[in-house]
Formats: sequence, C-alpha cells, structure tokens
Amino acid sequence: MSNTRIEKDSMGELHVPADALYGAQTQRAVENFPVSGLRMPQHFIRALGLIKAAAAEVNAELGLLDRERAEAIMRAGAAVAEGEHDDAFPVDVFQTGSGTSSNMNANEVIARLANQGLNRDIVHPNDHVNMGQSSNDVIPTAIHVSAVLLAQHQLLPALRELQRHLEARATELATVAKTGRTHLMDAMPVTLGQELSAWASQVGNGISRVEASLPRLCALAQGGTAVGTGINAHPAFGPRMAEVLSQRTGVTFTPAANAFEALACQDSAVEMSGQLRVIAVSFTKIANDLRWMNSGPLAGLGEIALPALQPGSSIMPGKVNPVVPESVAMAAVQVMGNDLTISVAGQSGNFQLNVMLPVIAYNLLQSMELLANSARLLGNRAIRGFTVNQETLDRALARNPILVTALNAVIGYEKGAAIAKQAYAEGRPILEVALEQTELSEDELQRLLDPQMLTRGGLPGQGD
Repeated sequence: MSNTRIEKDSMGELHVPADALYGAQTQRAVENFPVSGLRMPQHFIRALGLIKAAAAEVNAELGLLDRERAEAIMRAGAAVAEGEHDDAFPVDVFQTGSGTSSNMNANEVIARLANQGLNRDIVHPNDHVNMGQSSNDVIPTAIHVSAVLLAQHQLLPALRELQRHLEARATELATVAKTGRTHLMDAMPVTLGQELSAWASQVGNGISRVEASLPRLCALAQGGTAVGTGINAHPAFGPRMAEVLSQRTGVTFTPAANAFEALACQDSAVEMSGQLRVIAVSFTKIANDLRWMNSGPLAGLGEIALPALQPGSSIMPGKVNPVVPESVAMAAVQVMGNDLTISVAGQSGNFQLNVMLPVIAYNLLQSMELLANSARLLGNRAIRGFTVNQETLDRALARNPILVTALNAVIGYEKGAAIAKQAYAEGRPILEVALEQTELSEDELQRLLDPQMLTRGGLPGQGD
C-alpha cells in the first residue's frame, strides 16, 4: 500500500502523506519552507479553529452556506480549537509573510474533517471553509484572538498570583530591617517588606500595562478580506464574526474601526509586545535582587536562603544555586529579544498588508507563555519559600557606618562623614565611634540610630 495519496490544487497534482488531514497547499508549504522546524503555536491554531467555526455559523445565518456544510465545518473547527489535531499543522513559522500557508492548512484540515464527518466529499477548503475570508484578515484576527485569550487565561492570572505572593511576604516581613543598598554599596536601612513591596508594585504595574493594551487587541480585522475593502464578504460578516467569537470565548471582541489599518499594520501586537518587554525587565530586576540576596552562603550577602531545588554542580558536592531566578532571567532575555523581532516585523507593512505575520504571532505568543510560566515559577518556588538569615541582617546593620546619616540634623554632614570614615577604617560599630566623637548620650544615640525607626522615614528622632 502506498504511503502517499494524490492531491491537487490550482497548480496541479502533488503527493501528500496518505494519512494526512491536510492537502496539496499545505504539502507545498512543507516542501517550500524547511527553515526552522518551528511550528505555529497551539494557541494560534486554536484561534484558527475558532475563526473557521464562527465563520461557518455566520455564513449560514446570512444564508450564504447551507446548514449541513456549516454544521460540519463548525464541528471540525471546534475539534481543531480543542487541540485534537495539532499534528495536522506542520507548516514552518518562516513561511509566506501573510500566513496564507497556515490559513490554507486550517482550511484543508477542517474541510477533510468535515467531509469525514459527513461521509461525503462536499466541503471545499476555499469555497466553504474560507467563505467570506482572506488570509489577509484571518491571520491578523488569529493573532489578536490568540493573544487576548492567552493574556486573559494564562498571563494575567499568573501575574496576579505572583503579586499576591509578593504582597503576602511583604506583609510578613514588614518589620525585618536590613541594610539598604544603592550602587551596590551600603545605604540607609529598609525592611524586607519594603523591598518586596517594590517588586509587588512592579508586577502590579505590569498587569495594568497588559490590561491597557488589550482593548486594541480585541479589535479584529475579520471582514476586511484581501485589502480592507471587504470584497467577497457580506457587509454584516465582520460585525457578526466579532459577536460570535465573543459568545464562544467570553471575551468582548469588536470589528476594527478601520479594516485597512487592521490589515496594513500590526501596531497593536507591537504595543503589547512592548508591555511584555517591560514585565521582562521587571522580572530581571527581581531575579537579580534575589540572586544577590541569596549569594554565598558564606562569602556573599547571605541575607536570605532560597529553596534548595537541585544539586548545583557536577563537580562541587553540596553546592546549591539560585536556579529559579536564573531561569526567569533567561526567559526575560528571550522576551526582550522577541520584542525586537516583533518591532522590526511590525515595520514590514507594505501598503495594504504586513508581510511578517507568522513571526509576529510566534514571538508574541511565546513571550506571553514565557512570562506566565516564569511568574508562577518565581512565586511558587522562590518568593513563597525563601527564609531570612536574621543574624546576618542584624550583624550588617550593627556595623553599617551609613547609619550616621540619621545624625545629620544634630551634628552636621561634615562631622558625620568623619565618624563614618573612622568607623569604616577601624571596623567598629557607628554607635561606638559616635559616642566618642560627639556629646550625645548612648541612650540618645541608640534612639537616633535605631534601624527600625529609620525605615519609617521622616526626621530621625521625631515621632515615636
């Protein structure tokens, strides 16, 4: 038995794997683009399935597609959207810039599934599955739909969970004072709670940034067809598509205000990618702070101990490394690189169409997944479980000459600087040197130099 079958398209006949759900146009793309081995993301394929099922429903409502074919396409599209046929989408990411190969891949797979369900060969990939559509509006719509659903169902919940973990630990550690650092050098004290509150605020701002960009991703190109004019689509097709997709996903989608803009550019995807880049920058900052605070345990800062998750060395027994912050930092670097790719690709809108749609889709969705997974990893395996080395914190605070800053209003900057230099040089606590060099009593110095009081800001010695 032959392991191929003959399929044909407008360019002629072609051998296709006998058991493949796709047809000739997909096979041509497989042969034409052996570039990376990277396939379009599952979330993007899901969006294509949703779009094709919704299109069949709308075309049937408008009296353009008979109910038998429409229902068969809707069932097949739903199966694709549920991930039942991911292996039927082999087209490389680096394909035709419009994503036509991926659109036709979906059309061919859904047509074949529909015909199998009907036990008749009456559903055509172009005439029925692609009715009222063009790759030029389907692929931009799929980018938007997949990105919105991924943001709503994975990224935002993961970021909110991370923020909750940070806020909980910030509350727990609100009274744990430590040496602050600026320029990586000792500075005035802060609490661990204050330090973590900054991280929580960064994550909260990241959530707001994503939410602010979502409305523009919820505007869909569908209905613009080839160049934005809507040729070959019913005038009500685009608005009804947005309504049906909203019903099927629970997300409010709308038709793009200007279909020409929706096809010609990918500014909304570029905008969202920029927001993801900011979150990646925030994650890098948090990850690096954790690595510094965990460093040692003997020759570093050793302020905290991250959970020990795995052996850290193949040659040094007992070594344990901060693997979660390292993983998160690498994911963040990838997101930053993806943003550059998306930005350059976003410039490639020539006249009525952007011609780097697949690479935009791939990188945008990958960035969202990386950040969602990293947020959960960071929260569950680093933030929740680290312990505080209180003795290390207290010892460093007691010998921190910068505490003399609290005496500025009493003894002046110049006198304070001299006391700090002497304390540094002699390796003595600032209180001892200040007691010798000023007329302040030990009780008054202890009150003015109390690290816990100094973390509350204001004028030292005032208030409580």
